[in-house]
Amino acid sequence: MKKLLLATLVLAALPFTASAQDATANPAATPDQNADAAKNGGWTGNGEFGFASSRGNSRSENANAKIGFNQENELWKNNFYLNGLRSKGEVDDGDGNSQFSTTANRYDTGASVGYKFDPRSYVVTAARYEHDDFGANLWQGIVSVGYGYIALKNEKAELSFEIGPGFKRYQPAKSTRDLVNADGTPVLNADGTAATEEYKPDAESEVVGRGLINAKYRLTDNTALEDTLLVEAGSKNQYYQNDIGLSVSMTKKLALKIGYQIRYNSDTQPGTVSTDKLTTTNLVYNF
Repeated sequence: MKKLLLATLVLAALPFTASAQDATANPAATPDQNADAAKNGGWTGNGEFGFASSRGNSRSENANAKIGFNQENELWKNNFYLNGLRSKGEVDDGDGNSQFSTTANRYDTGASVGYKFDPRSYVVTAARYEHDDFGANLWQGIVSVGYGYIALKNEKAELSFEIGPGFKRYQPAKSTRDLVNADGTPVLNADGTAATEEYKPDAESEVVGRGLINAKYRLTDNTALEDTLLVEAGSKNQYYQNDIGLSVSMTKKLALKIGYQIRYNSDTQPGTVSTDKLTTTNLVYNF
């Protein structure tokens, strides 16, 4: 992970030597959507929703939803978003019985406000909050300031970078520990096994380095590929999130999108894993 952080810092320095033609068009949007954005002060927005349900030999339900707003003009580069994920499925209760229980419940929201010095450079303030009932951390929040650079932007492609310091606070997930007597000996159950208890670790705080790489590329007139890498690295915990998506526009307003997300936390409690993966197929509405 240290190598990945180093690679991110190197990539963030590349824009100082990059050269490309500037353009106000968003390569992930259709020409009609870019024209509408120009009329609205650079504002665009979209909402995504996906749902799947199965019945019969197995039961499961899962839904995810996203909404986002973006603005880019001569002075500002702003972003606001809200995402949610909820799933239910059949879970073994430990006694051989199956229960229809919640297996995923997560939401996250964030915003960034960037003020441009020139068509390429901008200063950015960002904040993010996430709550996850089944993740490595019950919740995590970060505020940061930094420098952003638009290395490439034309009608087909866009590549931008952000880097800067931030302050992060997070609550590790609940875990279990062995019970001990006052003399330090373990507490035993009636069957002779060690007795345990569930406990909630203390919340952690630390200064982190935040990095963001955002890339967009229009493959055809109605097909676009987008990838975003977020890094929040500190001495206690390193968090990495990568979102890649392929969208196909059906009309000016509607599109289908396939997305794949990987999230990694280096600091985890026993019983939780460091990496979470999510694949989605959503209907997108642009406004």
